[in-house]
Amino acid sequence: MNKILGIGNALVDMLVQVDNDFILNELDFPKGSMQLINTERYLQVQERFKKLKPQRTTGGSACNTILAIANLGGEPGLIGKVGCDETATFFANNCKKHGIAACLLKDLELPTGVASTIISPDGQRTFGTYLGAAANLQPSDIQAEWFDGYKYFYIEGYLVQNHALIRRAVELAHEADLKVCIDLASYNIVQEDKDFFEELLQQTDIVFANEQEAFAFTGCNDAQKNVETLANICGMAVVKIGKKGVLVKCGDKQVQCPAREVEHVVDTTAAGDYFSAGFLYALSQGKDLMKCAQLGSLLAGHIIEVVGTALSPSTWAQIKKQI
Repeated sequence: MNKILGIGNALVDMLVQVDNDFILNELDFPKGSMQLINTERYLQVQERFKKLKPQRTTGGSACNTILAIANLGGEPGLIGKVGCDETATFFANNCKKHGIAACLLKDLELPTGVASTIISPDGQRTFGTYLGAAANLQPSDIQAEWFDGYKYFYIEGYLVQNHALIRRAVELAHEADLKVCIDLASYNIVQEDKDFFEELLQQTDIVFANEQEAFAFTGCNDAQKNVETLANICGMAVVKIGKKGVLVKCGDKQVQCPAREVEHVVDTTAAGDYFSAGFLYALSQGKDLMKCAQLGSLLAGHIIEVVGTALSPSTWAQIKKQI
């Protein structure tokens, strides 16, 4: 089995569903965006959330992907940083429960990061993210031996703002002969750090993007042109086009896979993360591009039917039967 190692912000998600988008205006969160917030704003948001009875799950983009891969039986690994608090224990216990080989560094000063997630009536999610200890993951923290035994190295785009960390991690991944994969994460992250993304994609083997993220990188609204542009840079490009499915291009091969039909979208949190999980798991099993896209679409279709980033054991059993 070709195993997958991920690196990302080790966070815990606090999720609330709202009947309207007034709270987004109140907190000054652009709908559908991911906003980094400082300690003061984090405390303000948490006070507001207490009145809304939030749900708690493990989170962080790459962590969601790795968790889904573990549920498929992929035996993945994870690199991240947490605090020395109950939230860190909650995160670590969840990794252990699912068989994830987690390299979780401990920060003695900062608390574990929390993503305050607002789910709109249409299922769109907006994040106010307090990175806490996750933001203190340093290049010197990354150890070469952590890459042993893996074939793919998956990076979440939200982590790209730490340029030195990503350069070090990619360097070690290449030295260990891993294929580097990255999800562009959010259109505003790409817009704010486009120059570094251009540098990073030159060293990337597989890139995942949705339509907004691809547009933020290329400046083009044509999904076909975007998948071609990204594939020319990276080798393999995966561009998700909403209800129309996904385009995948690698060399002279291209497929378009339809999205899984869903009666009612409850929460789009982790849809992209779960797509990446299904795609990479199938790829690690030697499946062709269409099979990879189909499993990605299957997982994404299931996760948007529930609140949060976790599927029930019965749903996982159903998925495993299908594959």
